[in-house]
Amino acid sequence: MSIHLQASPGQIAETVLLPGDPVRARFIAETYLHHPVCYNQIRGMLGYTGTYKGKRISVQGTGMGIPSIAIYVHELIADYNAKNLIRVGSCGTIQDSVGIMDVILAVSASTDSNFNQLRFAQMDFAPTASFRLLKKAWETAQGMGIKVDAGNVLTSDIFYYEDGQADPFQIWKDYGVLVVEMETSALYTLAARHRVDALSILTVSDSMYHDLHITTEERERSFRQMIEIALEVAVQVE
Repeated sequence: MSIHLQASPGQIAETVLLPGDPVRARFIAETYLHHPVCYNQIRGMLGYTGTYKGKRISVQGTGMGIPSIAIYVHELIADYNAKNLIRVGSCGTIQDSVGIMDVILAVSASTDSNFNQLRFAQMDFAPTASFRLLKKAWETAQGMGIKVDAGNVLTSDIFYYEDGQADPFQIWKDYGVLVVEMETSALYTLAARHRVDALSILTVSDSMYHDLHITTEERERSFRQMIEIALEVAVQVE
């Protein structure tokens, strides 16, 4: 048992899906996993382990933002020996070419957070996906007939910006960043530090420039393509 996870040793699989929303964790477990067992309810951050196509897989909610996901990822790796961490989360598009419900594979993660500047003494670190998982996800999506985009994403510390503030996304848009979310940079950084594999698979739930979004219920239950890609990748990894 760690500080924020009440699982006993061996209860968490080496491959873990990481939705931000604990309700989505429960949905994934109850919809896709065979005989899921809930191993964590601390702070309502639900975690489950079951099997998918015979492969033992865990699903752990992480909450919102870098500080929250960093806690869970650290404990999953350091206390439970997690080896493959696959985020399945939502994001907002900042490119006209990326639409609502599109699936994004995060090749790398830029950020406006100081998380890595504190860690690297104000120097820059470029957090990137595991190529092994990225390649499997791309090939899996193609095999399933699911269109995906792959590229740089922005991990932001801010969800609500000040009214009247200059466009905070224009510079990222100009440099080809596809979407904005709140966790991937920390996930990739911690995976690099501990020499494990990580990938973020994201579904576009909002547009940062147009009044387009999906409902809370759709966020919890409608991201099936992203989830199914992640599960198929999970089956393939050792």
